Amino acid sequence: MTPDLRTVRLTRQLVAAGVIGGLALASGVALTATSGWLIVKASERPVILTLMVAIVGVRAFGMARPAFRYWERLITHDAALRDLAQRRVDTYAALIPLTPARLGRRGRADLLTGVVDDLDDVVGAQIRVTVPGLSALIAWGITTAVTTAFDARVGLCIAVLGLVVTALSLIAFRVESAGNAALGAARADVTRVAETLTAQAGEIAAIGAGPAMLADLDRVQQGWYRVALRQARGRALAAGGILLAVGATTWAVAHTLFVEQRHTAPVAALLVLAPVAVADALTPLAEAARALARARGSATRLAAVLDQQPAVAGALDTPADAGSPPPSATDPGARIALRDISARWSPERPLALDPLDLDLPVGEHLAIVGPNGSGKSTLLAVLARHLDPETGSYAIGEADALSTDLAATRRHYAVVDDTPHIFASTLRENLRFAAPGGNDAGDPRSAGVAVPDDELRDALRLAGLGEWLAGLPDGLGTRLGTGGRGISGGERARLGLARALVSGRPAILLDEPVAHLDSATAREVINDLVQASSTRTLVMVSHRDDGRDGFQHTVSLESPTRSV
Repeated sequence: MTPDLRTVRLTRQLVAAGVIGGLALASGVALTATSGWLIVKASERPVILTLMVAIVGVRAFGMARPAFRYWERLITHDAALRDLAQRRVDTYAALIPLTPARLGRRGRADLLTGVVDDLDDVVGAQIRVTVPGLSALIAWGITTAVTTAFDARVGLCIAVLGLVVTALSLIAFRVESAGNAALGAARADVTRVAETLTAQAGEIAAIGAGPAMLADLDRVQQGWYRVALRQARGRALAAGGILLAVGATTWAVAHTLFVEQRHTAPVAALLVLAPVAVADALTPLAEAARALARARGSATRLAAVLDQQPAVAGALDTPADAGSPPPSATDPGARIALRDISARWSPERPLALDPLDLDLPVGEHLAIVGPNGSGKSTLLAVLARHLDPETGSYAIGEADALSTDLAATRRHYAVVDDTPHIFASTLRENLRFAAPGGNDAGDPRSAGVAVPDDELRDALRLAGLGEWLAGLPDGLGTRLGTGGRGISGGERARLGLARALVSGRPAILLDEPVAHLDSATAREVINDLVQASSTRTLVMVSHRDDGRDGFQHTVSLESPTRSV
């Protein structure tokens, strides 16, 4: 389901907030105008009783303004937070069917910018556009009507002021829209370089590339600054134009009242202050226009990601019994067969995997080799049902894997890539989430079952991490990742293998699992995996020779036969 990316929506809460906000602004206008009348009238030293109504009015408007404003903010922020929570859930739900085929070719920085910053801009439009717009319209309308009752020409001036401010806000919208794409690209560049710096800080320092990366960060930051400066100039012109319009309207009203002298001094003060006071209601329109422009640009970028069609048929279907355990590794149904399989990542791109035949009985270990771009990772994506093939058939046992429930097919495999993610949590939780239905039994939100610590220790031992575990200060309770213990590349790779073992799935797909390790460590990791997976099917793709001697079959994607 594609989330709602409309930038302006009228809901009951937002309309109520707009009306209450309009009353707050109107109270502010009335407070200023009434105060002007009271001060001038008091200078005439009238009988105190003639001032009582104005005094009460000033007090009433003075208390009403913050009360209405506070009420409006409560409603607005409640609506915004509810909307943000729902849209984030919908956005992540829309991203899941696109993973990884439709998202894997996008940079992490681009996705981070889209899912966080762009979504915040879209949701923020509700409180930065809808509510200020309604509030300004109400306050402007009330002020125009009241001043017209005193003097039609003053009411006309305020009406024209509102139209001029609206026109200037539209100009601000156009200026913001024109630079929005460039600003979004510049922001994504900064996020990309900063993400690379933080994620690969150790490697960058090791090769002495820190100064070059910092210079690159400064370059993209300066590019962002230049784009933002151009937009700031446009904003300044719009803001200056609004101030000039307010000043001109105030002068016009004062001049008219001075020349005509049809009103008493207190009433004249009330009317002269009206355009100054209503400016507080109209000035936010320019910022609302800019927020709308940003939100529309953000919605366009989000839609470009979320409106893609999933690369796998059935990705949008509700999973059938997603929490059920995987099939047994000794189940005859675990035999894998591919016939004349070819695949491409998108219709407009060439074939990433040329036709291939594959027949793997239970427990077979297969290494697939080939240079970069030969289709190794594409083959794993087809096996894991992350990508549907262009041609051919795919069966697991007697079942057609391409028409079987997607979740059921995916539960057949554990996937280990070259950089397994380490969650900022304990070692126990970094392993437990991979188990079938596994989670912390102490968590009331979990419908899964707790994985015994002995199973986790066995998986770590089989993955070659037994001695490493024994040396940890808190054992399975040791915190890893951000704010916790750092781990080496070899330990990270072995932890990924341990997760695959904990999952209990009959087949393990390994995508360059030792790409970042030295030859000796890579050979040890692969040998440990082969020994721990005697009853499991293994399919490993790699452009290295390390550890392949432990596999029963090797297929080169450069070979003309391309079958096993």
